[in-house]
This record gives sequence, C-alpha cells and structure tokens, in this order.
Amino acid sequence: MTVELPKPIADYFAADAAQDADTLARCFTETAEVIDEGKTHRGKAAIRDWKADTSTTYRYTVEPFAMATQGERIAVTSHVKGDFPGSPLDLRYFFTLDGDRIAGLEIIP
Repeated sequence: MTVELPKPIADYFAADAAQDADTLARCFTETAEVIDEGKTHRGKAAIRDWKADTSTTYRYTVEPFAMATQGERIAVTSHVKGDFPGSPLDLRYFFTLDGDRIAGLEIIP
C-alpha cells in the first residue's frame, strides 16, 4: 500500500532508505528533537549522529503503510524489517512539523 506523505516526512523516509544521515538531518529544524529507543537526540548534529549510528549498526527497510493526524502530530505506521532484535515489527513514527521541516519525531514500537 502506498501512503501519500507530507513532503518533509517523505524526504525523511527517502533519506533513511538511502542511509544518508546528512540529508536526513537536513529534514529537521535546528532545534528539533528525536526520541528513539528511550533516548532523546536534540539538534541537527545529534540527529545526524543518531541516524549514522543506527544505519551502521543495523541493516533494515522501512515501508510506511498508514498515516493519521493526532492533534498537532502526524502518526505514520511503518513495517520495519532487518537484522535487529524483534524484526520484523511495525513502528509508529510521530512527527511534528514546523513549516517544511520536522520539529519533532518520536518512534514507538
């Protein structure tokens, strides 16, 4: 199933698929925050480092298949499979947008 995502979110998933941490970090505002696996990463440099580390630690694919608006956040549910513990699984990505950039992202199993 194909989901039509807002451009900043589509750009995020495209950069993630390409394992391009620099391009992925540019999807975010300067003061953005990412919460993943119980850890908070603040600012573009920390987000870039988080994604670079994740991309070198695990090989995975992400397929968004559902989207819903929940208050000010956009929830994207994605099927994720790879060489990480618990694979495959569906993750929920909660995005907060600020114009054409991502201001916040929380990833929840």
